[in-house]
Amino acid sequence: MSTLVKGTPTTSSAPESAREKPGFRTKTVATRITPEELREVEAAAEKSGKTLAVWLRELALKAAREGPADPTELLLAEVMALRYMLLNFFHGAATAQSEGKYLLPESVVKIRDKAEARKLADARKLLTDFLTGEDGAGGPE
Repeated sequence: MSTLVKGTPTTSSAPESAREKPGFRTKTVATRITPEELREVEAAAEKSGKTLAVWLRELALKAAREGPADPTELLLAEVMALRYMLLNFFHGAATAQSEGKYLLPESVVKIRDKAEARKLADARKLLTDFLTGEDGAGGPE
């Protein structure tokens, strides 16, 4: 971090590791647990062959990323999957027909699998864009 001292830029005295860098973990999450709970989580981390910090981080991130946060997000994810599938089915069928072919069952399965894999991320992006006003609708007032 740079500051100006009598018109001359200077570098912050903060250590390199403490500075904000993309891709570097610089934030800490803390919680309180009982001694018994600590023994339980330490045992689980050890059983998995990971350090406590790595085990906790992976578990927290997995939980945060795996499912919808609320029913609205779940419903929107399903709508996004349906939208993705319909648009791709229509496009695939039209392309195949223009070439005198048919949309193959394997293509249908690939479209379905891709829709399933991306639906939650698509829904979250749509919600984020809406709430920040980046969707062109201006977001909530």
